[in-house]
Amino acid sequence: MGPADVLRVGGSGLRSRPMRVFLSALGIAIGIAAMVGVVGISTSSSEDLNRRLAALGTNLLTVSPGQSFAGDAAHLPDSSVDMIGNIKDVESVSAIGKTSAKVYRNDHIKKEETGGLNVYAARTDLPRTAGAEVVEGRWLNAANQRYPAVVLGPKAAGQLGVFRAGPDTKVWLGGQWFTVVGILAPNELVPDLDSAALVGWPVAEKELDFDGYPTTVYTRAEESAVSDVQSVLGATANPENPSEANVSRPSDVLEAKEATDDTLSGLLLGLGAVALLVGGVGVANTMVISVLERRSEIGLRRSLGATRGQIRTQFLCEALLLSALGGVGGVLLGIAVTSGYSTYQGWPSVVPVWAMAGGVGATLVIGGLAGFYPAVRAARLPPTEALATT
Repeated sequence: MGPADVLRVGGSGLRSRPMRVFLSALGIAIGIAAMVGVVGISTSSSEDLNRRLAALGTNLLTVSPGQSFAGDAAHLPDSSVDMIGNIKDVESVSAIGKTSAKVYRNDHIKKEETGGLNVYAARTDLPRTAGAEVVEGRWLNAANQRYPAVVLGPKAAGQLGVFRAGPDTKVWLGGQWFTVVGILAPNELVPDLDSAALVGWPVAEKELDFDGYPTTVYTRAEESAVSDVQSVLGATANPENPSEANVSRPSDVLEAKEATDDTLSGLLLGLGAVALLVGGVGVANTMVISVLERRSEIGLRRSLGATRGQIRTQFLCEALLLSALGGVGGVLLGIAVTSGYSTYQGWPSVVPVWAMAGGVGATLVIGGLAGFYPAVRAARLPPTEALATT
């Protein structure tokens, strides 16, 4: 028989048992859909991360004080910002300094109910370096940084019930009223700013007993020199005690989170493989039953001159077609799941070609292995014995 004849004969065997074929193909489709869906969702998440990092920039470095040799809290010199700015490959540098002040919606709130909000002194050039974006009002400037003006992070604004900036919007900060001049957008690279109240550096020193030491210095380095700048940043920020300066790269945190998600994806891929194996067992079961039910057909074909090889090819073709139906259906279902979940999350929908091709290829391998024994068993049936069962 030619290829067309093999496909025609194999297809006729499947069409005679549509419900059984559907259920067997469904078992394989579920396994393939799980595997394609996991790969697609993981890839879509990675693509979203790459786009976010491209927008946020992977060249942001931070320096914060660690601990002294005696275990006491250390601090960065007040000249650390200027010293870092002198590094050759640094594009911009800014800083914030934590104060002991607390912020409340009004002066009737109990002092113990701080809500976990921190008050920081901030430099006017912070948005450029830290990637902070003002969505309401404006940022601190040379005119208002010396006066009781504050910019709130999005979480801080939500907790304080502040949704609009302006001269009539005030919060109780450090024992006096501060005017809310701006509200920030969420900052994924610098999440500490989301729960912060930011005031001008001069007013913090004057009104809030701020000591003037920066607690976090933000540095933007040239993309090609990030590693070089990172290696000298601690020693530059604190030349006398470089070991007391902690240097980090915020984008590494996002990548570490992605690595955690990849571990979970590996577990789900394993579960998909188990489902695919179960689907393969279903194919084998279907084909074995098919051989038992069609003994008379096998005997009749053998008596009419069909060879063992032709019988074996017929049943192997049926198993492969059955698996291919499940594989293609599973790939389509996996693409649909990926697209739906990615759209819900606001991610770009990406399903690698290798995942789709691998899904179909895996089903053909499973189908071939599952159908081999039933095909061989069918081919070995003697024509007289097979016809005797009619």
